[in-house]
Amino acid sequence: MRHETYMKAKLKEDKKVVDMVNNPPHYNQTGIECIHAISAATGDGFKHYLQGNVMKYLWRFDYKDKPLQDLRKAQWYLNCLVEEVMANDKS
Repeated sequence: MRHETYMKAKLKEDKKVVDMVNNPPHYNQTGIECIHAISAATGDGFKHYLQGNVMKYLWRFDYKDKPLQDLRKAQWYLNCLVEEVMANDKS
């Protein structure tokens, strides 16, 4: 491996890529994901929490510095809502 290729690979490896949509570090401070704690605390109301977050991120995406990030967050919460509804579907 050429030195330049090695250094580029090493630099890429050294950089921590922070995924602010799927795994923001500030949501896991004690080994418990915030979303799991909220689910446990809200019980049957969890789907309304998810719905509210979808609405929140869609509402404000165009007024912030990172509109795509907010759209991805809305999508993330919508995916969670779909999973929640599917898990509780009794049909």
